Amino acid sequence: MIGAGQAGLSASRILRERGVEHLVLERGRVAETWRSQRWDGFILNTPNWATQLPGYRYRGSRPDAFAPLAEIIELLDDYAREAPVRTHARAARVRPDDGAWVVETDDDSLRAAHVIVATGAYQLPTLPQAARSARSTVMQIHSSAYRSPEQLLAGTVLVVGSGQSGCQIAEELLAAGRDVVLSVGRCGWFPRRSRGRDLIAWAVELGMMDDTVDTVAAEARRGCNPALSGNDDGHDCHARWLGGRGAVLAGRVDEIADGAVRFAPDLQDNLAFADEFARKFVTRVDDHVAERELAAPPAEPLASEHVAATAGQLDVADVGAIVWATGYRSDYAWIDAPRDEAGMPVHVRGVSPSRGLYFVGVPWLHKRKSPLLLGVGEDAAHVVTHVCESRAR
Repeated sequence: MIGAGQAGLSASRILRERGVEHLVLERGRVAETWRSQRWDGFILNTPNWATQLPGYRYRGSRPDAFAPLAEIIELLDDYAREAPVRTHARAARVRPDDGAWVVETDDDSLRAAHVIVATGAYQLPTLPQAARSARSTVMQIHSSAYRSPEQLLAGTVLVVGSGQSGCQIAEELLAAGRDVVLSVGRCGWFPRRSRGRDLIAWAVELGMMDDTVDTVAAEARRGCNPALSGNDDGHDCHARWLGGRGAVLAGRVDEIADGAVRFAPDLQDNLAFADEFARKFVTRVDDHVAERELAAPPAEPLASEHVAATAGQLDVADVGAIVWATGYRSDYAWIDAPRDEAGMPVHVRGVSPSRGLYFVGVPWLHKRKSPLLLGVGEDAAHVVTHVCESRAR
């Protein structure tokens, strides 16, 4: 097993239950990505009841609350307590060798008949071309390196990206009294609650979480994570909402040159796209309530708050920092196995065409919920079953 996050630990738990000897390699500490690629004030945006791992269900007194980062790390530390994890053991290469697999680490190499890769799908931060043209005097960090408002230099903060990370970081900066310009991309948002229930509860009841990879268009699967927040017991968090709280909104970053950040004239189109995304979800909920004759509060209108200010360009001299919330790209080049045109491993429900190689924790490994604490256990169980059947053969 490679990776000791929720995916690798879920698979390890099932392997232990089935009496299969194994070893989990982790490049850093247990839950390293949670520790090193999340900001200090990060709050999970799925409710506590939706944290469902093999052998673990939330039993606390606040099932509808949202866990802060420290609680998530503590949970995974406890969950890993009996797992055979070797920390600070980076897998540098995985290669086939005479019917088995060799996993080369920085210190040694291991040989195994089966390897489960649970390193997540997107390992490398993505920066657009414009990031390379900004003045060296401007502080630039990717959202994975952002920790707190105090980390950033004085001045306006330009947050580039209006998905989950961009909106939540912008919210935190505004609360800290920082001047924020949000560069809005083509990303949808979900209302935190509709008809008296949380988004995730509706998504489960509507069957959205069980949508499979073959039923959703590739373009929709590759889109950004729709914006919402678990902060303050959960609320909406999207570009218009942030604009109503003081953020200056702008279109996509077009270029950074001649002392100015210039934005594309696509802000209104991007806002309209996001609003329509939310409206489709609300309509789906309303139709479900009507068809099933469910007892639910009346439908509430979507918040379409006035956008306080917009920008066509920004003077670089006024910018203290740029936070690039522009996502990640995959890195599976260290595994000698087939990859698709996007660099993702070729597999069917986590089973590679290369015998003995498996994947868990990948978005849309099989279902919409595959990478979530709600769904990773189901995929882990499927992969472990395949491993056990292969061992029996």
